[in-house]
Amino acid sequence: MADIRTSVQHDEIPVRVLGGPTALFEYGGLRFLTDPTFDAPRDYDVPGGRLTKTASASAAPDGLGRIDVVLLSHDEHPDNLDESGRALLADVPLTLTTPGGGQRLGAGARGLADWESVDLDRPGGGTVTVTGVPALHGPGTREEVEALTGQVVGFVLTGQDLPTLYVSGDNASLDLVREIAVRFGPVDTAVLFAGAPRFPQLFGGRLIVLDSAQAAEAAEILGARRVVPVHCDSWAHFTESRDDVVAAFTKAGLADRLDPDAVPV
Repeated sequence: MADIRTSVQHDEIPVRVLGGPTALFEYGGLRFLTDPTFDAPRDYDVPGGRLTKTASASAAPDGLGRIDVVLLSHDEHPDNLDESGRALLADVPLTLTTPGGGQRLGAGARGLADWESVDLDRPGGGTVTVTGVPALHGPGTREEVEALTGQVVGFVLTGQDLPTLYVSGDNASLDLVREIAVRFGPVDTAVLFAGAPRFPQLFGGRLIVLDSAQAAEAAEILGARRVVPVHCDSWAHFTESRDDVVAAFTKAGLADRLDPDAVPV
């Protein structure tokens, strides 16, 4: 792992942040998209309340080019998969998601249990390994959390002569980040979902995804050389912004790990 981190530069994995939880990156010659959300700003009625999207993605699906794989944290909430995102899945060969999501989404979708891996053929030979890693969409035990907010999954991407890349998904547990670091750390690039979303009716208003200070702590736990923050704009229920992420990383002495180009473009 150390050899990979010193010999491979992070600019070999360009990450284009599109807004909300949605980012596009190329890894091992394959093009990956996280949690597709492309609807215009609008309200969504959801069990127990309403979600409000406040800004459009910085690109439309038809302007992204080829997408080989969607990495979908979960399919049950519109701030991770909206109507336009669902339509996009029909044109993508493979969607990797939760076990339940794999069943709900049908053809082209595959659910990954914790630590389950799939090997994807790289153009020109070799493979990219995508491993599903644990995530919890709120505080508490898995049973307590999933009863209210459902299953979520994160992803770790590895491959011969490739740096390790982690996509957290809607995770609120630093304990799980520690487990991931034991198996895969240090990582080269961490795409961390932040934004500190809270709802008074869920878990007493406690966090259901990392806040900015926790994202900085996660970066340190992972030994991440580069951090791309996502999931911290474009939705009204996110209580912290990208500026809060920058402030938290600066306070933690980790500002140099933030990708300066990782803003919606």
